[in-house]
Amino acid sequence: MRKYYLLLLFMSIYSCTVFGNNHSKKNDPNLPQANAGLQLPAGFTAIKVAEGVGRARHIAISPQGTIFYKSSRLVNGKGIFQLIDKNGDGIADSVFGFGNYIGTGIAIKNGYLYASSDEEVFRYKLDAKGNVINPSQPEKIITGLINRHQHESKSITLDDAGNLYVNIGAYSNSCQVNDRTLHSPGRKPCPVLDSAGGIWQFKADKLNQTYGNGIHYAMGLRNVVGLDWNNQTNTLFVMQHGRDQLHDNWPEYFDEKSSAELPAECMYELHKGDNCGWPYIYYDPMQHKKMIAPEFGGDGKKSTTDYNNPVIAFPAHLAPNALMFYTGNQFPEKYKNGAFIAFHGSWNRAPLPQQGYYVVFVPFKNGKPTGKWEIFANGFSGKEVIESTRQADHRPCGLAQAPDGSLYVTDDVKGTIYKISYKK
Repeated sequence: MRKYYLLLLFMSIYSCTVFGNNHSKKNDPNLPQANAGLQLPAGFTAIKVAEGVGRARHIAISPQGTIFYKSSRLVNGKGIFQLIDKNGDGIADSVFGFGNYIGTGIAIKNGYLYASSDEEVFRYKLDAKGNVINPSQPEKIITGLINRHQHESKSITLDDAGNLYVNIGAYSNSCQVNDRTLHSPGRKPCPVLDSAGGIWQFKADKLNQTYGNGIHYAMGLRNVVGLDWNNQTNTLFVMQHGRDQLHDNWPEYFDEKSSAELPAECMYELHKGDNCGWPYIYYDPMQHKKMIAPEFGGDGKKSTTDYNNPVIAFPAHLAPNALMFYTGNQFPEKYKNGAFIAFHGSWNRAPLPQQGYYVVFVPFKNGKPTGKWEIFANGFSGKEVIESTRQADHRPCGLAQAPDGSLYVTDDVKGTIYKISYKK
C-alpha cells in the first residue's frame, strides 16, 4: 500500500512539474520570473518548454521541429524522450519515452535519430513528421566502446559525407601510474590512448561497427562532451575538459589558486591525425603556452611547441558540455556561423568561487573564432555565488537549433528544457 501511495505522489509531482502549469505566470515576461529566470542580451526572451523528466543531457531537433533529448538517468525504464506539443504553443504537453539505456549523445541526420549509450551508438528511422518509426527496435551502428566509469559518456556528431564522430573520454585524469595520487609519475606512452582519450570516426550507415571498423580520427583529448561539425569550414570542432588537481598532486609547483585557474578549457579545430597532447601537456591561458605536464617532467614553467594549438581558450574547470554552431536566421547577424558553448559549471575552483553554469557565445570570422567571447545566457544556477555544484538550481548541458532559428538549452539537474528566441 505504501508503494502505491508513493507512486501516486510521484505521478502527481511529475504531471504538475512537467506539463501542469507551463502556461502560468512564471513565463510572463512582465513578471520577476521573466525569461525563465535567465539573463539574456536585449531582444532575447526565454521560456521553459518542459521540466522534470529525467536529467536532460544533449538535445536534437528534426527539420520538422520534433524535439528529442537524452537522459543520464532512466525514467520508467526509458532514456530518450520526445517532447509533444499538442496545441502548437511551443510548450510540451507530454513526453514520449523510449530507449532502455542512459547516455548523453543524440543527433539527427538524413532522416535518422542517432543516440548513444556509454558503450554503443544506435539509430532510429524517422517518418515524414520527424517521429521515430520503430522506437523499440533501433539499428545498432557501433558497439564495444570502452567504458571504465570515468568520462564514459559518448558524445556524437555527424558530417555531410556520411561519417559519425564519437568522443571516447579518457578513464584517467593525467595517465598517472596511480590515478589522482600525489607524485605518481605519468605513463609514457600512455596506454589509455589506444582506445580512449580521442575522437573516432565511423560510417553513419554501417551496422555493428567496432574499434576495428573505425578510424582513430584525433587523439590527445582528455574528454570531449561538446563537439560539432562546422559546415562553413567543413571541419570538426571540439571542446576539451581539461585536467584536474595540479596542486593536489604536485604542490611544490602549483598553489591552490593556480590550480583553480589551470589549465584552460580549450576549443580545437580537428583534422584526421591530429594530436592535442593530453596527458603530456596542458594549456596555460595566462602564459598562452602549451606546458609540459608535471607527471612528465614539467614544473609549471617548461613549455613545448609540440601538439595542436587550441583555437580559443576559456577559464579552467568550467566543464564545456555542448558546442553548437549557429546557422539560423532568427538571431542578429553577429551570431551567424558563431559558436554557442554550454558550460556545465566547475566543481574544483576552490579556494575561488565556482564558475560556469552559463551559455557563452564565440563570434567567428572567416571560419575562425575572433577570441572575443561573451556570456550569452546566465542565471541557470539561481545563485550569485556558487561554492559547491550542489547549490546550483540548474546546470546547462545540451544545445540545439530549431528550424525557426531559436536556441534550445537543456539542464541535467531538474530536466528543464529552455527555448531562447529573438524578436526585433
